[in-house]
Amino acid sequence: MTVHLKDYLAACVDQFNTPDFIPNDPISIPHQFSKLQDIEIMGFWVSMLAWGQRKTIINKSNELIALMDGAPHDFILNHTEKDRAAFLNFKHRTFQATDTLYFLAFFQWYYRQHHSLETAFAQHLSAGAETVEQALIGFHDLFFSLEDAPQRTRKHIATPVRKSTCKRLNMFLRWMVRKDDRGVDFGLWQNIKTSQLLMPLDVHVDRVARRLQLIERKQTDWRTVLALTERLRELDPIDPVKYDFALFGLGVLGDQELIEKGIFPTSK
Repeated sequence: MTVHLKDYLAACVDQFNTPDFIPNDPISIPHQFSKLQDIEIMGFWVSMLAWGQRKTIINKSNELIALMDGAPHDFILNHTEKDRAAFLNFKHRTFQATDTLYFLAFFQWYYRQHHSLETAFAQHLSAGAETVEQALIGFHDLFFSLEDAPQRTRKHIATPVRKSTCKRLNMFLRWMVRKDDRGVDFGLWQNIKTSQLLMPLDVHVDRVARRLQLIERKQTDWRTVLALTERLRELDPIDPVKYDFALFGLGVLGDQELIEKGIFPTSK
């Protein structure tokens, strides 16, 4: 197959970065809202629940919305300890009641002091930072800064310090920061640049990127995320994570026969 890699991936981005992508993806959850804080709260929460079948993730997130009376930000600000009892039965895979209650506690503490969740990330970025690495580290530490933060909940909020790929956090930042005319990503945040974003690296993206010879490391860890994003910056230094649509789309939504046969252009 003699298609230049950049052109090939651009065509895939064009194919999958459309409103048709939204309904069956977890990003459909924050798209139910127009208020900034509602989008942030549900965008973050569904991102942290995003493992397993996408249909199940969407259903569980809609369950959360119902528990918050359809108005996440208003509920977060005004709910009482008594109101949290309704969440005791909320579970998704290893995400249990203890984790749910701490998410509610953190959000209430945070939004009673801040207008936007963007500050929780952007405040940790130094001038001229090449990537959002320090933003992810700083956010993790802030998130667990409340007294009696459960140790078990830490597994649900990744950090580069643990060499995690931080797939779900990077996906959430993509949603909040990227802005184009396609209507999938929100582009609501102004203090983080698209060029600083890092690829959300899951099993699908990892598999396709390796077939395209965009990943050479044997491991799949934080260094792999940095290396993959750097390769994609060679194709688009301003917006490297737009290729998430291409790699994820090929891995999950694309032509399975093409993928199984390994018919891809290579980066070499």
